[in-house]
Amino acid sequence: MRNSRVFLMVWSCLLFCAGSLWAQDISIELGPDEVGMNEMFTITVTVSNGSIKNYTDFPTIEGFAKRGTSSSSKTNIVNGQISSSQSIRQSYMPLEEGTYTLDPFTIKVNGIEISSQGKQIKVTPPVERRSNSRRRFDPFGRDAFDDLFGGRNRSEPEFVDVEEDAFLALTTDKDEVFVGEGFTTTFAFYVADANRAPLQFHEAGKQLSTILKDLRPENCWEENFNIENIYGERVTINGKNYTRYKIYQATYYPLNLEPVVFPSVPFEMIKFRVARSPSFFGRDRQEDFKTFYTKEKTVKVKALPPHPLKDVVAVGDFELDEKIDKTTVETGESFSYEFNIYGEGNISGINDPIVPGTREMDIYPPNIAQDINRGAGRVTGSKKYSYFGIPNEPGQYNLKDYFSWVFFNPKTETYDTLRSEIKLEVTGESKQNVSISSTDLGSFYDSIDLASNELKPLKKDNTTQIIANLLIIAMLAGATFLFVKK
Repeated sequence: MRNSRVFLMVWSCLLFCAGSLWAQDISIELGPDEVGMNEMFTITVTVSNGSIKNYTDFPTIEGFAKRGTSSSSKTNIVNGQISSSQSIRQSYMPLEEGTYTLDPFTIKVNGIEISSQGKQIKVTPPVERRSNSRRRFDPFGRDAFDDLFGGRNRSEPEFVDVEEDAFLALTTDKDEVFVGEGFTTTFAFYVADANRAPLQFHEAGKQLSTILKDLRPENCWEENFNIENIYGERVTINGKNYTRYKIYQATYYPLNLEPVVFPSVPFEMIKFRVARSPSFFGRDRQEDFKTFYTKEKTVKVKALPPHPLKDVVAVGDFELDEKIDKTTVETGESFSYEFNIYGEGNISGINDPIVPGTREMDIYPPNIAQDINRGAGRVTGSKKYSYFGIPNEPGQYNLKDYFSWVFFNPKTETYDTLRSEIKLEVTGESKQNVSISSTDLGSFYDSIDLASNELKPLKKDNTTQIIANLLIIAMLAGATFLFVKK
């Protein structure tokens, strides 16, 4: 029989819809009332029948630290009707045990405000993780499977099983990372060039939806590469050529020091049995099924070196791109400044620069724009802060005294700071007195020139008031006398 080449049918997963068929429905979902010190509290915003184009900041929670956001999309096809949703999830890490209050808050999504009443959150000691043993299959316990399809018990089988040269694997690009450092996970099926067994994908999207419930680690946030089509690419492993079919790929960022554990998961393929003696008019193969399994994978997580900001800094390889509309201004004149952080890392988890407040210059809260690119096994992008400032005093200003940002670079294993290199020249008169007089009623010395210089006695002269009172008493007495006489 001629050698058979692997036949793989590509299943397209409709993860995003270009347009919405129904009105958007926006909702907020809060995490549980009780979380352990090793668990995350989450706030999830979901847009049904639409996509999330923009949104304002999630609230802060006393006793918790923000640990970035992750996004996900979902598409359902029921009786030919397509519905989709997209979600943004903000993760919060508890800092210590106790009971904390999430105050009522409002988030604007796609220009629409949506509110939540908040809740009480209790933080308990660390809890024991759920066991994944229910998904740890025995890849060799297939006797019942073989008996069901008559693989071994037929004395004269019409179709025979050809041993495949293929395997399922979950791989990571790193075996050890720092807290907050991203690593890329790939779930793929590999077929060797020498394979002779006909194989085909079977309900890939449906299987993946079930697998991810156990595969996604709880102590990480995720940047999903959203593979829409399964296609082959040539790779070489230990000198042997394979075709790799990526089914799922994402970058994960650990939120704490717990090891990231990926359990063994199954994936079912259609594997055809071939005819022992194929004929011209008869079938030459028979559809069968085989389940492949990944090996359990663990990624170690290590703590960041000591630093005052180690619990809040972003982790990645970042650079600064800054712009200013003018470098010379007069006092009271505005200027625009952009502080653009770009590079590789968790762009969603970048913490905002802290701008100190001074009387010499008024700097207003920035507009923030975010751009994330997922491709080639990397998550890159930028987060741009657009500021608006007005100087009040003349002089030369080094903007590095106002705009800087600290991060941890896992490649060099050191903390680094992005600082502005722009100098601003301010001319004109001081605006401090103008600002003070507009808000201050003025002191005694400010209004002394406007006050009267007439001297007045310390004691009041009450003579006029006494005479007036006596006249009134006399009039009352005369009226009473006339009344009595009548």
